[in-house]
Amino acid sequence: MGQTLLQIAENLRDTNKKVQLIYAFNGTGKTRLSREFKKLISPKDLDSEEEYQSKVLYYNAFTEDLFYWDNDLDADVNRKIIIRPNGFTNWVLQNQGQEPNIITHFQYYTNDKLTPRFNQEYITKDKDNNDVTIKAFSEITFSLERGNEESIENLKISKGEESNLIWCIFYSLLELIVEVLNVPEPDERETNDFDHLEYIFIDDPVSSLDDTHLIELAVNIAELIKSSTSELKFIITTHNPLFYNVLFNEFNNAKPSTGYRRKDSVRKRFEKLDDGTYLLVNQTNDSPFSYHLYLLSELEKAIQLSDIQKYHFNFLRNILEKTSTFLGYNNWRELLPEESREAYYNRIINLSSHGKHSGEEVSVIEDNDKRVLSFLIGEIKRIYGFKSNVNSIESEVNATV
Repeated sequence: MGQTLLQIAENLRDTNKKVQLIYAFNGTGKTRLSREFKKLISPKDLDSEEEYQSKVLYYNAFTEDLFYWDNDLDADVNRKIIIRPNGFTNWVLQNQGQEPNIITHFQYYTNDKLTPRFNQEYITKDKDNNDVTIKAFSEITFSLERGNEESIENLKISKGEESNLIWCIFYSLLELIVEVLNVPEPDERETNDFDHLEYIFIDDPVSSLDDTHLIELAVNIAELIKSSTSELKFIITTHNPLFYNVLFNEFNNAKPSTGYRRKDSVRKRFEKLDDGTYLLVNQTNDSPFSYHLYLLSELEKAIQLSDIQKYHFNFLRNILEKTSTFLGYNNWRELLPEESREAYYNRIINLSSHGKHSGEEVSVIEDNDKRVLSFLIGEIKRIYGFKSNVNSIESEVNATV
């Protein structure tokens, strides 16, 4: 039933859709999947100077690892981000000259007074007073305008702002790629650096954005992808329900001017099973993804299979928290059956664990706790009118691709 990451990657490769949008819990293995897909499609060294000839370009946690801070611990003055030497950043910054676009995108998603500055080549001294040449576009410093013609220089930005900058570097390149490849004749393109590209793999670019900018980012990504008229294919994975839903809705809207059709995209769910294998399941309905309803369906399946684990109480707590907020209750315990409410509440508190995800915790619970979970799920569905979302196990298997 389950598949290896390589088999999942082969399924992604063999799916003839322009867009594959995939939801998965954080920690399921999205980053490992992107690496496996890259090795399958274009098994070249990620950091080689020949990266621009790869058939797949991806954004994931490894992309962020190309950037790290030098905090100038001795003087605490010259704080800067160091860019590890690699083909990707050389390509986008030096060969393609995307610095102005990167700054524009970064300020749009963060602060228009916060400016990243990429260095030009310069010579400095090492500890032995020897000359050392620092290559252009190998360092980034930041300044913040204060509104009185003064600015704060060599500012250390937050982790979220740093992640935004790295995404904007990738996104600026992605815009250029789509624009160039939209020219159908290779001889007429401004560059042929992208001619080899077949896939763009984007893994969770949204971890640090507030909801407003997250929605804007999702809309912009979808609009850019729908404007692509080449044979380029896109795979997007995320653990963020809001980001997934905005993309879901955007990809459901056709764009006649570019030939994009609703059927050009497919939505999937990526799961890690307890035995270490994986499932990639098609989402066949046309309703946006509701995280709490997904958790409810997972609980219903666990009850059907008599496979209730400790982490399922965390799912239950998550459902109760989101439902209580929606209904205006001060505390989710108020949604529990009034008889034995405190006992149920304490049991959920004791068994739920916010630090665990499905597939990461396998501890089995007592039979009485299993009965309590089954009872509470039934009562919550009955009292608050939840529609059952669980499909038969057979239909889940048939939906696996």
